[in-house]
Amino acid sequence: MELTPVTDLPEIRPGDDIAALVADRADLEAGDVLTVASTIVSKAEGRMANLEEYPVSGRAREIADRLEGITGEEKDPRFAQAVLEESMELLIDAPFLLTETRFGHISVNAGIDRSNVPDHDILLLPKKPTESAERIRSGLAARGIEDVAVIVTDTCGRPFRHGQRGVALGWAGIPASRDWRGELDRDGHELGVTVQSVVDELASAANLVTGEGAGGTPAVVVRDWAFGDHAGSDELFRSVEDDLVRQALREWSIDD
Repeated sequence: MELTPVTDLPEIRPGDDIAALVADRADLEAGDVLTVASTIVSKAEGRMANLEEYPVSGRAREIADRLEGITGEEKDPRFAQAVLEESMELLIDAPFLLTETRFGHISVNAGIDRSNVPDHDILLLPKKPTESAERIRSGLAARGIEDVAVIVTDTCGRPFRHGQRGVALGWAGIPASRDWRGELDRDGHELGVTVQSVVDELASAANLVTGEGAGGTPAVVVRDWAFGDHAGSDELFRSVEDDLVRQALREWSIDD
């Protein structure tokens, strides 16, 4: 497998055509996978905002005051309000905010970013990242670049481990997972539970190339990788009924 960053991309502005910008800078081929950081997708979709745009509710003020009391650090209730408005469910409200976004992703602060946002206070995640991936893929096809899969990525922390890694938020032209159940292992035993999240693994591999900070590159071309002859699935985010951790979090609270 070969991973190549797409270099010389400009600062992305609202309305920019990411497919066109990438097509002008990358030699894409059928079968490639293009990973695109959610940061530039959000910028192209105008998902920047200023905190003054968020009138503070009583709930947001309560959250900010409680977090300030726990951490000893000043908390802006307008930021808490932004998190609430970007979330379907608040899973943890202390000592940090863990939420389900409106498209099903679980992340701290609804994935809202305060870095790499020129002229604005915050950057929100794309509203519907899979639709964003589909638009980029269609834009490539309109330029004669067919059969290229697209994954919109982000970085995310992991329970029980230090550090962050790349994850997929949306995808197009590729199943989210490949299903090994029913196939045999090397000893001839039938696999019963193995479902491999390939979009997350490709996002994580690409994140090794994109890097972080000022030197980061927001798009990577993955080549010479094949899904293989496996069943595929677009299930990535666990349903509440199947998610024992989320069910436990609903019953958990922290003592101030």
